[in-house]
Amino acid sequence: MGEFVVIRPSQRPGPRRWRASAALLVLCLASALAFARKQFVMPALQPAVTYAAHEAHTDEKVAVAADPYDAAPKSDIFGVKWAEHDLLPVLVVVTNDGDQPITVGDMQVQFITADREKIAPDSSDDLYRRLSNPKDPQRKLPLPLPTGRAKGSVSHDVLAEIDRAQFAARVVEPHTTRAGFFFFDVRDVNHPLAGSRIDISGLKNSHGQELFYFDLAINPPH
Repeated sequence: MGEFVVIRPSQRPGPRRWRASAALLVLCLASALAFARKQFVMPALQPAVTYAAHEAHTDEKVAVAADPYDAAPKSDIFGVKWAEHDLLPVLVVVTNDGDQPITVGDMQVQFITADREKIAPDSSDDLYRRLSNPKDPQRKLPLPLPTGRAKGSVSHDVLAEIDRAQFAARVVEPHTTRAGFFFFDVRDVNHPLAGSRIDISGLKNSHGQELFYFDLAINPPH
């Protein structure tokens, strides 16, 4: 009698199955990378008088501090490498030790270099422009910006970091500390922290009277 030969299908996946497997692997890797991306978390806050650069007005019971985040490890809290875009993040801390609220909605912050050049902080739109096209920081985006926050090529993660990091408080409640970051364009400044100062004004007491301005000397890191 003749022998029957059983022919089994090849165990190797065909081209289509290989392509599907590769696509699934790429999708998994992309998801893992997105999940692993550093998410900005505001640093733990301390009373303003505990920071190196601070000024306290004991009669007004208000203290203000400025803390630059120019280099690692401090700057590692950010997902964006701000120094690569010539932007200096400065944490401004306001402590109200009084029994009445302090209004900070009109607070003005200026970075003053050793050469007495005054630099105002970048607005949110300034930051979007810079990050959407680093080679052309003056590039203009359409204003008002499109709905859905589609600002150039800036990712939603970066938009969220900007929103969470910037100083957003309008009021500092009694016996409370509020803080947030201001970002300064220092691309034309050599050694921006050396001999620099931060001037802060526009804080008001509960009667609407403006407090005396704060002048903070910033020391370069050691």
